[in-house]
Amino acid sequence: MRIALYQCPPLPLEPAANLERLQRRAAEAAAQGAALLVCPEMFLSGYNIGLDAVSALAEHRDGPWAARVAEIAREHGIAILYGYPEHSAEGAIFNSVQLIDKRGDSLGNYRKTHLFGDLDNSMFSAGGNDFPLVELNGWKLGMLICYDVEFPENARRLALAGADLVLVPTANMVPYDFVAEVLVRARAFENQCYLAYANYCGSEGEIHYCGLSSVAAPDGGLSASAGRDETLIFADLDRQKLEASRASITYLKDRHPELYHPLI
Repeated sequence: MRIALYQCPPLPLEPAANLERLQRRAAEAAAQGAALLVCPEMFLSGYNIGLDAVSALAEHRDGPWAARVAEIAREHGIAILYGYPEHSAEGAIFNSVQLIDKRGDSLGNYRKTHLFGDLDNSMFSAGGNDFPLVELNGWKLGMLICYDVEFPENARRLALAGADLVLVPTANMVPYDFVAEVLVRARAFENQCYLAYANYCGSEGEIHYCGLSSVAAPDGGLSASAGRDETLIFADLDRQKLEASRASITYLKDRHPELYHPLI
């Protein structure tokens, strides 16, 4: 399966413009054979926009934004993972991502569980114990958001559930390049899965994003990587490579859970 990651500068407070560029990037990705397009964290609204803006813009997971993304997915025959502020039925606001398949159906919605610093905590509620695993073109997919991937337990629980690919829309900033350069590859290797990390580039207010989006392979190598500028990158997921790596690197099989109880 070929996937595409869209690394771009944020367009804060401009959901209509973000939907327009999603339309263009979906067309480009589909034309180059991608079955899935992954966009950054809070792609539709911008990330560093403050509580008032998040409250004003937040939508339900089946709201007008989702309907428009579904139209784009159907038009171009490509699945799309996008970030947005979600307004729940209970009135809370979450930093969420949603995966829409090429038929326009929602495969899954995930809410960020580990909130980063004052910025996240000032705008969002933390997601609960809901880590959906969905299937796309025969591949099992899990979802995390940005800071979530820095906690090894999150990726591990998805791997133990059978994830072949973990999708991580992010808004990672300078000086945390280490996460993009090292930790992403480590998570893929230690969990024997692919990991797609789609980041912003450029600036948003006082935040300077580091780019460096990538698709890390289960052998710890990079199937695709970006620099610091806006780009669309592609990676071909190889089922044989995944199975061969899992046969030789047996972290999941060699675990001793009975030793880990003090961790919880």
